[in-house]
Amino acid sequence: MKVTAANAELAVPGGKAGAIAERIRIARLAADSPHLLTLARWEFAQWGHLDPDRRLDQALADFRAQCGEGGLPSVFVAMAGDTPVGMACLIDDDMHDRPALNPWLASVYVRPEWRGHGIASRLVRRVEQEAGEHGIATLHLFTPDRQALYRRLGWRAVEERDYRGERVTIMRLELAR
Repeated sequence: MKVTAANAELAVPGGKAGAIAERIRIARLAADSPHLLTLARWEFAQWGHLDPDRRLDQALADFRAQCGEGGLPSVFVAMAGDTPVGMACLIDDDMHDRPALNPWLASVYVRPEWRGHGIASRLVRRVEQEAGEHGIATLHLFTPDRQALYRRLGWRAVEERDYRGERVTIMRLELAR
């Protein structure tokens, strides 16, 4: 990522987690955003193995379709100045063999050098807020290895299973009404 004078102070994380997270802006990603390809590449690199027949151009098209103007679907990006450092999505379906479980918190990702500063938690909370504002009562997610993060945020495990060759935990959050 290019570092400009405007975001140079945010380019190298350090200091207290709360101080860094406070300087991060969470924004809705528009389908015509210049950052769309970056986020689609992150998603494809992180979770592409779950659908080996899917190509990057398909992932980009799917990601663009998830960039709604409000409610379901929505993509949120964590920005350090003009640089994207994380993302999270609110989508209708993230586990095709479980159509009764919807909608989903999906694609929660923070660039490795920005982890440990509360950015993922802020992204998750933003998706939860969006869901609640649009009348969604329950959210689901699946994760192979981040159960502790989601438990700290109030999510509860509902099932352990193999999904496309990976052991995952399905988790649920009941949103306050």
